Amino acid sequence: MELTAPPFLLVGLGNPGREYRETRHNVGFMVIDRLAQETGISLSRVQQKAIIGLGNLGERKVLLAKPQTFMNLSGESVAGLVRFYKIPLDQLIVVHDDLDLPYGTLRIRPDGGSAGQKGMQSIISRLGTQQFARLRFGIGRPPGSKQGASYVLHGFSPEEKKELDYLLSRAAEALKTFVVEGLETAMNRFNGNQLEK
Repeated sequence: MELTAPPFLLVGLGNPGREYRETRHNVGFMVIDRLAQETGISLSRVQQKAIIGLGNLGERKVLLAKPQTFMNLSGESVAGLVRFYKIPLDQLIVVHDDLDLPYGTLRIRPDGGSAGQKGMQSIISRLGTQQFARLRFGIGRPPGSKQGASYVLHGFSPEEKKELDYLLSRAAEALKTFVVEGLETAMNRFNGNQLEK
């Protein structure tokens, strides 16, 4: 695909490898996979340590990406893609899991810190700025005294799985809205608990 203008870069965070595929930490990958499936964009190339796919959302060119560096080095891949495609930071959004949000909650923000999420820490460090959008996908706090680091590497509960398909579609729709209608519209439409709407 010929690129006359920089595409929007939509990044989902996760860990590569079959053993991580269905874990909470990989919900960013799941959202990008869902968006690719719904839009017919093929995630079939590897570039800058990421599996990528180029396509269109409406009139806008988009680049979907799933970094393959493991979560805590995600910045290597994202910064490489930003540089290679000369992507303005207002055309970048990163999807990641968030322990501090209740399950089912989506929160789009124009900027901010990493909230302790290692992939986001890496991206902020490599880009040298926090000034880019992110879509936080709430996975809830671990039950009892279970450690967060262990919790995020486990799969969703049977109850959570019943809602997951719907939530992934909502998150994919939020990314489409960000690209086609803008950040403010996406925030107004999708911020909050999707299971109560």
